[in-house]
Amino acid sequence: MLADAVDRPKFLLFCNLFMALCACALAGLVLSGHASVKALLVLTFCMGAGSAFMWPAWQASMSALVEPDQVEAAATLNNLSYNVGAIIGPAMGGLLFTWIGPGALFLANALSFVGLLGVYWAWWQERLPGTASGGGFLPSLKAGLACAFGCPRYRTILVHVCTVFFATIAFAALLPVFVRDVLRMDSHVFGTLMGSLRIGAVAAAFLLPGLRTRVGKTRLLAGALLVYGAMLIAMSFARSLAVLVPLIVCGGMAWSATVSTLNAAAQLSFPNDIRARTLSIYLFVMAAGYTLGSLVWGRFADHFGVPAALASAGACVVVNAIVLATGKREKPI
Repeated sequence: MLADAVDRPKFLLFCNLFMALCACALAGLVLSGHASVKALLVLTFCMGAGSAFMWPAWQASMSALVEPDQVEAAATLNNLSYNVGAIIGPAMGGLLFTWIGPGALFLANALSFVGLLGVYWAWWQERLPGTASGGGFLPSLKAGLACAFGCPRYRTILVHVCTVFFATIAFAALLPVFVRDVLRMDSHVFGTLMGSLRIGAVAAAFLLPGLRTRVGKTRLLAGALLVYGAMLIAMSFARSLAVLVPLIVCGGMAWSATVSTLNAAAQLSFPNDIRARTLSIYLFVMAAGYTLGSLVWGRFADHFGVPAALASAGACVVVNAIVLATGKREKPI
């Protein structure tokens, strides 16, 4: 409700300022030697809450900054920047932890917010047309829910988001135990395989624009899911890094196509004045799929083994791809 009711640059500025203060508090506790488990949990929770407030506003703002025909490209670029950060960030964190220690590392994390705060401040000062929604909290909530669930196309997107993320989370949820118990290898291999997924996602950002000019959204999404599902199934049989690394790079490319296509479809579904509310529902459904999938595939792996869980999750992804490819003639996304 807040992201649609107030000026988004201002809202994003204060969300990031709150998270920066939490990061500063954490750095101060570690540097002073007063960090405790309770303090760590509370501050981590606060950082997560700040992110939860920030993401709907950021997603809605991103699509409002470009023309409708550029939203897919913006979503792909956003996904590219995220994956580049996901590759570089952990590596830098590990090196800094060794060189300067945890306290200084947390302080560096707090200082990293300065650039973002500067961007949001400058954006706020541009005084571009903002967002505003009339009425109180409950009317705004009802309007957002009615728009999201009253639109058949958006309901279809939400169903696909939930089922896709339910199945695809098996990779991230099971990779640590796959490396430890199936490959009998260490954390360096885990980092290599997770990095391979990110590298594939980065590479996809340069291939997707050309693909989108030749392939429709639904066919592209179905094809990407087919590749990702095949990756999970093949992983259940592979035991060599020479096979796993290129396999997971291909899966990362498919993952980038899946995420950016679904995200762009959600962003283009509603006008700017209600977009943050509808995107909040999208993010909630995505998180629900992640959470439920992590629990289910973890339990499945306990009973039937990690390879069987990966293969079953891959089969679910392939079924989703077939449903998309053979669905109604009207494009679901």
